[in-house]
Amino acid sequence: MTTSDDPQLYGGWQPERSSYLGELSLGGLVLVAGAGLAVMMPIYLHRWVGEIAAVPVALVLLALVYVPVRGISGVEWLSLAVRHQINVARRRNVFLSGLFAPRRSDGTQPMDLPGVLARLRLLSVPTGAGEELGVVFDPRTNCYSAVMEVRFPGLALVDTTKANARVGAWGAFLRSHCVEGGPIVRIAVHDRSLPDDGTALMAWTAKHLDPTAPQHVRDLVADLTADAAPVAAARRTYLTITMSATRARLAVKGAGGGELGACAVLVRELLAMQSSIAGADLEVVTHLTSRDLAEVIRTAYDPHAIPVLAAHAAAAQAPDWQGLPPGVEEELAGPAAAERHWSHYRHDHATSRTYHVHRWPEGRVYASVLQPLLKSGGDVTRSFTMTYECLSPRTARTVLRRERTKRDVKRRVRAQGGKIESLDERQDLAHAQEQDSARVAGHGIVRFTGLVTVTVDGDDPNRLATAHAQMLKDSADSGVVLRELVGVQDAAFAAAALPLGLGLPEKRRAL
Repeated sequence: MTTSDDPQLYGGWQPERSSYLGELSLGGLVLVAGAGLAVMMPIYLHRWVGEIAAVPVALVLLALVYVPVRGISGVEWLSLAVRHQINVARRRNVFLSGLFAPRRSDGTQPMDLPGVLARLRLLSVPTGAGEELGVVFDPRTNCYSAVMEVRFPGLALVDTTKANARVGAWGAFLRSHCVEGGPIVRIAVHDRSLPDDGTALMAWTAKHLDPTAPQHVRDLVADLTADAAPVAAARRTYLTITMSATRARLAVKGAGGGELGACAVLVRELLAMQSSIAGADLEVVTHLTSRDLAEVIRTAYDPHAIPVLAAHAAAAQAPDWQGLPPGVEEELAGPAAAERHWSHYRHDHATSRTYHVHRWPEGRVYASVLQPLLKSGGDVTRSFTMTYECLSPRTARTVLRRERTKRDVKRRVRAQGGKIESLDERQDLAHAQEQDSARVAGHGIVRFTGLVTVTVDGDDPNRLATAHAQMLKDSADSGVVLRELVGVQDAAFAAAALPLGLGLPEKRRAL
């Protein structure tokens, strides 16, 4: 029996299923049918010589379905490769900003971002008392996202009871959004660990050092700061809350309608969840403004801008400062140039590679299991994003019932065919039953996914290969299996390295 003094273990996650029939997707089903048709047609037409050509064709089609290539089926890999080569031939994988961006009708320069980010807009919303909030508006999904920088005390130096309480409070925060018709559709946690040259540290020390202090004390502080600066590592954690204006249409209409009404409802939701955020021991450092959001985007694309912007932010704290406020102008948020390659993404002065957490730990693990993925990697920037989509009780009931039925039918069919049930199938069914029991007991069910990005300075392939090897080692220490997102590195970077609330696929079954 587990007591409150014992470390809590977590597990039982279910992979999301997207098959069309059995284990086959729609494309796989078509290829299997084509293979069968290729073999049967010569027999039906009594042209036995045609079987010589039909059998190799059928084997190729079946190989595209059942032979995996780098973790995905052959047909999926072939589809990605063909689309990538078409985009390369048409130069659609290259992005150039600045003077090439069209201006608005009022003459202002819009935010110029590549790929899937091009449709996004940054809005500045007043929240009262002279403060403003930056909101990311996605017109395609009609969603509004607000980002706040948070600080978490961690789990390493606290007793087991406190650690269990903190993790449980975070689960309660997610559970509070598993309601019917709730406006909040997505919650994302973004952690960015990046090298810091100590510019901000030295600027802060110079500002707060007493000029009347003895010279030997000032020299000692300067030496300590110079020694600490090169090994400093900065960590930023962001919590993104995404609201669907479609779900909240009545509340938006009551608040005046349009973008202003939607932003007013979003601000109201943020105020309502402050107590639950504090209950999870999350300290809200600040709610990001539009300039802050633009800076976060800019530093992800160009790590060279980090020391310059840090020095600017430190200087802007002076009472007699007359320059621009901290942050970045909206139109300067994106990269100057970017190019998507098959297995990496080149942007400004850096190169990135993004991975998807393909498989979570098989057994039950501690809450700190992902710590190796979050550690800093010397001169490598590492970003980790965990995205949650809370399911309503009705949707969760339907999804879990379907999952249990499918797994039970699969077991019965295998038993009728004389096949022995594998331990994996038995464990999957047990997990599905455990989740359904938890739902009945009042727990919430969420979809979630994890994405990791490593970014190195320059375009040296050896440095990227070293960062890749270190990432695979850290993922093995965490017990997770990572998969490179080949062919879609630009879109993957946008979802993993930027806290903009980009969501999970919409047309896949939840679980």
